[in-house]
Amino acid sequence: MLAGDWRRPRKDRIAEVVLEPGLVLESADEGFCGAVVTWDKSTVTLEDRQGGTRVFQLEPAAFLVEGRPATAVRPSAPAPAGPVLSASGSVAVRGAGARVAQESRIYVEGVHDAELVEKIWGHDLRVEGVAVEYLEGVDHLPAIVEAFAPGPGRRLGVLVDHLVPGSKESRIAERVSSPHVLVTGHPFIDVWQAVKPSALGIGAWPEIPRGTPWKEGVLAALGIREEPGEAWRRILGAVRSYKDVEPELLGRVEELIDFVTVPPAMQD
Repeated sequence: MLAGDWRRPRKDRIAEVVLEPGLVLESADEGFCGAVVTWDKSTVTLEDRQGGTRVFQLEPAAFLVEGRPATAVRPSAPAPAGPVLSASGSVAVRGAGARVAQESRIYVEGVHDAELVEKIWGHDLRVEGVAVEYLEGVDHLPAIVEAFAPGPGRRLGVLVDHLVPGSKESRIAERVSSPHVLVTGHPFIDVWQAVKPSALGIGAWPEIPRGTPWKEGVLAALGIREEPGEAWRRILGAVRSYKDVEPELLGRVEELIDFVTVPPAMQD
């Protein structure tokens, strides 16, 4: 995706996308956007971010994929007869509506972190009734935690970028000591690095010198003349499931979800 001629404009054409669980489609006519849950010979079922489902005819319905017209086609093999898995690898709960949000929350550092968490764990979080919010950095984390007022039945999980020994982020995290708060994180400078290079068609993420803004440095090193926001949309679009994300992120998010969904009766 980040290699070859992807930066050069192409003539408009209707692409074909093969149906798979978790693939995000938008109905060009009705504007309904959701992830593929299941399909049959003539229809596809989509689930939106609120847990609502809609059934669409495969033909002659037109879809958008990442804003571009596309035709959805069934794979050569039949749809799985067994349980359908969500993007996180968990068993998808078919037809389950989103629950009223619990008081417990998961905080992440920025918009890109929140969007990646939604892409992989959105279904799981809606089933559990857990909302994800972003902090715009962790410099004021202790004050944010105090304002949240954590307690039994009101747990807070925080995902921090670049949480490695000796980092600024680790020193800030050490200042949070509530038993009802779990601060954990991944070692990557930016959540972009949590996406496997293989998913993007590159060999590795470039090494960026200290003092250079990381995102801008990466784009320059890869020869990409785009704004970070536009590049991120392409990166996020290449992520289909947990298989496209590094285990250092997967484990930490699963840990946070487990922490904030423990029933109050089982909490210390």
